[in-house]
Amino acid sequence: MTKGASGPAHLSRRSFLKVTGAAGAALAFPTFIPASALGRDGTPPPSSRITLGVVGWGMQGPSNTKELMNLKDVQVVASCNIDKHHLKTSVKVINDFYKKKVVKTYSDYRIMMARKDIDAVMIAVPDHWHQLVAVEAARNGKDIYGEKPLAKTIAEQQRIVQAVREHGRIWQTGSWQRSKPNFHKAAEIVRNGLIGKITRVEVGLPSGHNDFAKTAKFNQITKPPPELDYERWIGPSNMMPYIKARSHMNWRWNYNTGGGQLMDWVGHHLDIAHWGLGFDLNGPSEVEAHGDFPDPDAMWNTATKFKVEMKYPEDIHITMAGGDKEIKEGTKWIGTDGWVYVSREKFEASNEDWRDIKQLADKDAKIKLILSNNHWRNFIDSVKSRQPTIAPVEVAHHSAIPGHLGFISMWLGRKLKWDVEKEQILDDDSATRMMSRLFRAPYQGWFKPEFKMG
Repeated sequence: MTKGASGPAHLSRRSFLKVTGAAGAALAFPTFIPASALGRDGTPPPSSRITLGVVGWGMQGPSNTKELMNLKDVQVVASCNIDKHHLKTSVKVINDFYKKKVVKTYSDYRIMMARKDIDAVMIAVPDHWHQLVAVEAARNGKDIYGEKPLAKTIAEQQRIVQAVREHGRIWQTGSWQRSKPNFHKAAEIVRNGLIGKITRVEVGLPSGHNDFAKTAKFNQITKPPPELDYERWIGPSNMMPYIKARSHMNWRWNYNTGGGQLMDWVGHHLDIAHWGLGFDLNGPSEVEAHGDFPDPDAMWNTATKFKVEMKYPEDIHITMAGGDKEIKEGTKWIGTDGWVYVSREKFEASNEDWRDIKQLADKDAKIKLILSNNHWRNFIDSVKSRQPTIAPVEVAHHSAIPGHLGFISMWLGRKLKWDVEKEQILDDDSATRMMSRLFRAPYQGWFKPEFKMG
């Protein structure tokens, strides 16, 4: 056959793929398709992998991303950050893990969310950005792994719940203690009534301020570093002069961007208290709190000590405190027939037999709580099955509400009455206004202002 003539001898590989299909090409050209692409090396094929984008690379972002990358059926493909140094670091970590260039970078999360080939996102940004990023993700059909607390205010949390519901998204909250055996065992003991009727619960949280970024000495107003888009970092919150010690990681110690130890931890130890009580979708009817505050204009102005007294259904009283010598960090349920205490380091109980068991015997566990051995695995499994995670959005919402109410009460210096069903503070206009906040221009136009629960 002469040069240029048509026929099998001149069928290019691209043309061959069109004619025979990928299956035939795999047989004809096996060296061009790695085993990993077909799933023969134990790696799921691309059709069954969850593609993921990450937003945020400060404290929780790196650890969450690494946990998710360790799951063989997850492929991280995008990273978004408004700090160029953080973005560069995230790309190196992710690409090094996969041993190839896989990450596309973004400075605007909205552009990343618009990608149709991304299934899910991991969001680890400061509290004051939670609502905007999460709602955008839900609107774009992304399933979401989001950090606690759910948002900066109760109203912002409500908007996230609404968006996740409306768009049928899977949500996992970073309340990872639910996926640890000691917390699961403790909550299941309480839930099954093995310590009798619960009368009181003590929830101990950290106090003070923790210099996570090791930047406390950089406490003077300066120009923002060139790698950080500071105007965008402040985002919907009030504009403040740049101080390094209240930016990355330490943003949580100023009420303009965070909520202090109370809001940083309410999604852990109070979340576990709710789990054991069966109050995942419940809350207090009365809240009265007191706190020690620095000067409002201080660089770090969140409460250093606090005590929140709450009245719950079934005549249960919960005390949540930070800096109280009488209340240990962790969760302690006290019942008519005994008590159980659990923290990240300890499990203690009035019944010593419970201390060494891994889980309750079937005869004692009439109520079985959802079991997760890996918080990130649980999220991906739910993305595939479309079944709720161990810490869905409604649970995150109700776990954080007592923290928000506690802050409002101690700030105003008075008791609040709360309607759990309507999600309203009763007979207190000033307190009701603190359930939301004004967004700085132009960010107030990035979400629908109206909201109706239910």
